[in-house]
Amino acid sequence: QVQVVESGGGLVQAGGSLRLSCAVSGIMFNNYVIDWYRQALWKPREFIASVTTGADINYADSVKGRFTASRDNAKNTVYLQMNSLKPEDTAVYYCNPWRNSERYWGQGTQVTVSS
Repeated sequence: QVQVVESGGGLVQAGGSLRLSCAVSGIMFNNYVIDWYRQALWKPREFIASVTTGADINYADSVKGRFTASRDNAKNTVYLQMNSLKPEDTAVYYCNPWRNSERYWGQGTQVTVSS
């Protein structure tokens, strides 16, 4: 059974930092690309970052220079370091392992940035 568990969200003031984690089990972690998405209330899900199997990383323009994604294949975990947070970063953040047509989602972790 595949499990995707995000953690590390919370309430932070604007300008602050948070580090999200996503622990994945039940798949050959090394073989999957891991994306991060977020969804703000009443808005569609938004792509944030993608970490390939070779640890190449792509970012959405909205977070480039502020967020850093990484993966630890030994721990089957991916991370999203978020700095210089803004109120518009408030959303539920999701981790998404995928390979070909296989995609898995966790329950997400809430990030709230106060102004």
